[in-house]
Amino acid sequence: MVAARWLNIGTEPGVAAGLAAELLLLAAIAFSAFGPAALPLRSIARQAPVRWVVLFLAFSCCSLLWSATVSPSASFLYWCAMAADVAIVALLLRSRPVDDIASSLMRGFIASTCLLALIAWIMPGQEDLRLGDQDYFNTNQIGNLCALAIFMAQCLASRKEGKWRFVIAFLTITLLRSLSKATIVAFVIAEAFLLLYDRTLSRRKKAFILVAAVLLILAFGGLIAAYVDVYTTTGNQAETLTGRTAIWAYTLNESLDKPWIGNGIDAMWKVFPPFGREQFEARHAENELLQQFFAYGLAGVLLLVGLYGSSFRRILRLPGGPSKAVLIGIMLYTIVRGFAEAEPFDLLLPLWMITLVSSMVDTALRDNAVFKGKDHVLTGDNFSRAVDRPAARESL
Repeated sequence: MVAARWLNIGTEPGVAAGLAAELLLLAAIAFSAFGPAALPLRSIARQAPVRWVVLFLAFSCCSLLWSATVSPSASFLYWCAMAADVAIVALLLRSRPVDDIASSLMRGFIASTCLLALIAWIMPGQEDLRLGDQDYFNTNQIGNLCALAIFMAQCLASRKEGKWRFVIAFLTITLLRSLSKATIVAFVIAEAFLLLYDRTLSRRKKAFILVAAVLLILAFGGLIAAYVDVYTTTGNQAETLTGRTAIWAYTLNESLDKPWIGNGIDAMWKVFPPFGREQFEARHAENELLQQFFAYGLAGVLLLVGLYGSSFRRILRLPGGPSKAVLIGIMLYTIVRGFAEAEPFDLLLPLWMITLVSSMVDTALRDNAVFKGKDHVLTGDNFSRAVDRPAARESL
């Protein structure tokens, strides 16, 4: 967006600069990771969700051999960026204790999202009244970043790592102002689950959260009404349910031609015909399951189920408490949002985040097993505090 809109030099320099920065970061982290391992890479690779991550990366890379992408070299570079994200997290987990890395990454994600949210507020609004730039930094990206950052702030708060009320409030307001429909619906469903599941919250706090949510909706009532009017009369057809239904139908029809291994990575952009009177060019299938079926066939569906299923099963093994509730909320948010959104390369729950959460859960389960062996059965809020005790790490 900076390269194309502000510097007027096209998108290629911006993409190249982003990829170069990520590869330099990967090289720096790889260099710093030399030495004794806090968590060996083989231990990370043994975790079931991480094995699925590696399998997904391998299969998606191999799909370049049969992909209908218009630029195999560009698609490969985007794949490299996705793989570099995973490699960076894995090397960080190798070099430092998991809890320290998780806390640091979540704090960094929250801080950068707040910065991007400020930029989104400063940018000129779109014609349909939503935040962002339709081509390079759209409302769905803004809303998703805010939602994930809110979940991370709630996760840190559940681990007694700082107070995040003002940050959560700011990001929630930005999420609502983005008017990203699928993201807001998925976020509301996930947060409603958290309110019902998390018994550590008092009735007074729950009532306060509900009242604050109602007041926030009332404050944006005029904007929401104006957006609904634009959405139903002059809005982009491809952004409506009818337009997405057409994309779903076309994607399914194309997917059935290659049902086993799919059409390959990045086989939709500039390949699918434009949709609607606005000639909307679909970047993905607007549905995560359909996107994986189109790109990788039944193998992609199996990979998606394996990635999310293995992650969810491990989270369910955690003792009950606010930390477990937040992780389940993230999974619920991702699944609900997947009915109307997708990513052209990565998953809605990014592969790097699956790797991080898998190691967090694995460490927590091992710490809990150590304490159970010492006749200390930890549940609820006590578990969230106990996993950070030095004694737990020493016992391991």
